Order: sequence, then structure tokens, then C-alpha cells
Amino acid sequence: MARETTESKQASLTDVAALAGVSHMTVSRVINGTGPVRAETRVRVNAAIEQLDYRPNSVARALVTGRSGTLGVVALEANLYGPASTLSGIEHAAREAGYATTITSISRPGRSSIADAVERLRRQAVEGIVVIAPHVTAARALEAAPSDVPLVAVGGGEKAPVPVISVDQYDGARRATEHLLGLGHETVWHVAGPEDWLEALDRERGWRETLRRHGARIPPVVRGDWSARSGYAAGRSLVGEKGLDAVFVANDQMALGFLRACTEAGVNVPGEMRIVGFDDVPEAAYYTPPLTTVRQDFVEVGRRTFDLLRRRMNGGEDRDRDLVIPELIVRESTGLS
Repeated sequence: MARETTESKQASLTDVAALAGVSHMTVSRVINGTGPVRAETRVRVNAAIEQLDYRPNSVARALVTGRSGTLGVVALEANLYGPASTLSGIEHAAREAGYATTITSISRPGRSSIADAVERLRRQAVEGIVVIAPHVTAARALEAAPSDVPLVAVGGGEKAPVPVISVDQYDGARRATEHLLGLGHETVWHVAGPEDWLEALDRERGWRETLRRHGARIPPVVRGDWSARSGYAAGRSLVGEKGLDAVFVANDQMALGFLRACTEAGVNVPGEMRIVGFDDVPEAAYYTPPLTTVRQDFVEVGRRTFDLLRRRMNGGEDRDRDLVIPELIVRESTGLS
């Protein structure tokens, strides 16, 4: 009967101590790795932990040791490839280092929503916090970040008041634009992302300044919202423009829509039009034609983010902006494979 009562609720540290026949302080020493414990006692305590499926309370453990073994992540509620892959990279790096990850999602980036999310994570005694901040408003909200918890941002922009890890979006756009110019095109058109996304602004700036350095004409920008539908609409509006034969599209989803518009208009890619995307989504190699694109190394972003956060958790005062260099992946949409 007592066994049923124990299993009907989450086991406590006292339950473990009773089953192992030791004090709760001994159980605490085994769990936290503090203080001397005899080998046979440690075996007995671990057996009781396993039998009861005991899970230490992270808040209580943090009060004792100052370490909860948990990191917090503030992430935008979005199914976009970039933010989702960034989150996955951070989780992977934390897991490899033995940390759990607690994620707080926000529907709209802003000063109050990010502040509330950070506060919720602080109450859970996380050791450090990562804010995935691809929006202009999110980057500004970091100005109010608390100083008593280690915090880093992913994609927070050049002016963020906290350390930032990001893919070098400017360099990726430069590579895409120079690739098209190097194929003999007089200029490159651009389908940009939303104006309130830092990544979109950096990619647009990289495209624009690369054209300027090469003395090429800068065509008007057509802007989308990252979706294939907006890329399709951009293609419908641009196909037929005089001199349009090379396009850098700010992400692969919009590039997919642009390709569809070209197909419907009877424009051959790459025979009459060359297209470069950005992200290298898993499907990019299977577009018709396979898409030349800029690959972001999200695993490396996650690793560097965790390493920087761990340094800050250990008392470091990094204030740098660490950039991960992207890679141009050349496929048939630019006539090469």
C-alpha cells in the first residue's frame, strides 16, 4: 500500500533517503557531487533514485549549489527554417555538455514580451539565457536585459548591448551577389525579406554594397515576407522587367515561389534567368532546378552560443560579436553543378 502511495506522486529527496536508509543530506551530496560519500552508500542511493524515478528539483538544487544544470532560451513562435534551426543547434550543444534546455516562446518580439520571457526563465533558476533575436524590436529589447543572469543573443545585430553570435549575413549576401556578377551579369536584382528582420536588412545591405563596389546598377528592391507565396508574387511582378536575368532571393522559400513564377511565365532557369537563395533548406537540392544558395552552419552557431554563454556563466565578461562564416552552395539554378 505504501508502495502505491510513493508511485502515485513524484518522489522527493526524503523518499530517496528513506528507501536508501541514509540521511537526506547524504542523498544531496550524491546528487550534487559535494562532500565525501562511501562507495557502497553511493551505490545504494543511486539504486533508490532509479527505483523511485526521482528527478531533482532544479530550483532547490540551484539554491544549494548555485547550479541548476538548465539553460533558458527565448525563441520566437515561428516555423521558419532559420530560427528553428538556430534553436535546434543550441539545444544540441547544451545537451552535448550535459545541460537541459527550457524554452519560452513569444508570439511577438518586443521589449515587454522579451522581458517577461526572461523573467519567467529566471524564476526557474536557469544558469544562463539565450535570446534568439532576429527582429529589430527584439534587439532593442535587450537594452533592458537584467545584469544578474548571464545572457547572450543570437542574431541581435551590431548594436546589441550583450554578446552576440550570428551568421555573417552580409558576407553571405556578398558571396551570392559576386557569384552572379562573376557569371557575366551586368547587375543582380534582389527579393528582400521583411524590413523588421535584422537578417533581411544585413542581406540587403550586403547585396547593395557589393553592386556598388563593382560599379553595377542597383535595381529597385522587391520585398517579401519569407514565404514561398511572397516569392511567387515577387516573381510575377518582376518577370519581364528589362535586364532581369539574375536574382538574389533572401531565403530559399521565397526562391521556390520565384522559380514557380518563372516556370509559369516560360522563363528558363538557368538558361534565361539565374537565381540564388539563402539558407540551404534540406529541400533546396530537390527544387526544379536544384537551387544555388547560401548555407548557414546552425550547428556551429549553437556550439559557439553555448561556449560563449558558459564563459559568461563562469564569470567572463565577453562583449564581442562572433560571426559564423556562411558557405555558397552552387547548384543548377545558376547553370553550374
